[in-house]
Amino acid sequence: MVVRSIRNQYLGINAHLHSLWQGQGGWSRFHSNHISDIMRLMRPPLMVMGYIADSEPSIQIRRVDDQGVDAEPESDISIYDLDSERAAAPRAPLATSGMAELTLPLREAVYGQPQSSKTYTAIKIYEVIESRIDPGKLVAWVELLSPSNKPGGRDARAYSDKRDKLLQAGIVVVELDYLHESSPTLYHVPDYRTRANRPGDPGAHAYRITIIEPRPDLENGSAHVKEFGVDVSIPVVSIPLNRDDVLEFDFGAPYRKTFEETLYGLERVDYAQLPLNLDRYLPDDQARIARRMLATCAAASRGDDLEVGPFAVDETITLEDALSQIENIRS
Repeated sequence: MVVRSIRNQYLGINAHLHSLWQGQGGWSRFHSNHISDIMRLMRPPLMVMGYIADSEPSIQIRRVDDQGVDAEPESDISIYDLDSERAAAPRAPLATSGMAELTLPLREAVYGQPQSSKTYTAIKIYEVIESRIDPGKLVAWVELLSPSNKPGGRDARAYSDKRDKLLQAGIVVVELDYLHESSPTLYHVPDYRTRANRPGDPGAHAYRITIIEPRPDLENGSAHVKEFGVDVSIPVVSIPLNRDDVLEFDFGAPYRKTFEETLYGLERVDYAQLPLNLDRYLPDDQARIARRMLATCAAASRGDDLEVGPFAVDETITLEDALSQIENIRS
C-alpha cells in the first residue's frame, strides 16, 4: 500500500519530507524553491507599505547535499525601504504574546555569556551594499537555515560571523529553522536534538522562526523566538521594519505553495511508511506523526480524496495503537 498526495497532509512542516532531507540529503534543492516562493508572497504586501523584497546572495555557505561546495551562493531574501527618511524615525516596541514564544535579550541570545568590551569592539561593522536595481535602504534579512550552517555543521562559524555583521549594521535578521536534527542557532533556546543516551531538552520544539532585532542597539535589542512542533501550523510572524511598520507574514502560505507546486508529496512522501529516523523525534511528536499517518491512511482506504486533507486525527490514540492500526490497514 502506497499513500501519496499532492497536498501536504500535515498541518505544518511535513515530518516525512524533512526527515528524508536531513537523513539522505537534498535540502539545497528545497531551499532554492522555497526561498523563491517566500519572496514572491512577501513582495505584494511590502510594496503597499513602501518596501520591497528581493533575493540576495545568502550569508550561508551552500553545499551540494552537504558533501561538496557549490560554486554559487544560496539565494535568500532582503527587505528594502523605498522611503529614505523612514529609517531615522523612532519606533515603538512590538507587543509579544502567544504560546511557545520566547523573548530574549539579543546579547544573551546571540553571544551567550557577556563578552568583554575588547571582544565586542573587535567585530567589524558590516557595510550594506545597496541593490543595483533598487536604491532603498536594507531593513531585514530572511534566512532559511541549512544543515551545514547550524551548530555542529562545518560552516556554522562562518554563518555566525556573517550574521554578526548584519546585526552590527542594525539589520533585522529572520531565521527559519525547519531542521529538528540540529541545535538552535541561539543560546537559551531548548535544544530538540537527540544525543547519545539523552533525549532533547524538556519543553523543546522541533521548529522555530526567530526575529533578531538589533534596535535600538545590540545592548537593548531582542530575539523573539516562535517555536512550534510536529503537525502544528507554521505561525504568522511579525517582522519589524522601519518606524512602527510591521509586516504580518504567514510563513505557512509559501510552505504550502512550495510543497504542492513542486509535487514533493507525490515524489517523496508515502504516509503508509514511517519517516526516516523516527527516533530522532521526541515521544510526543512520534505519536503525532503516527496519528497523522493513521488519519491519512484511513482516508485513503475509504477512498476519500486526499487532496481535501489534512484530515482530523484522534488525539487520544497512543503511538503503539496508531502503528498497529496502520499495519492493519496496510494488510
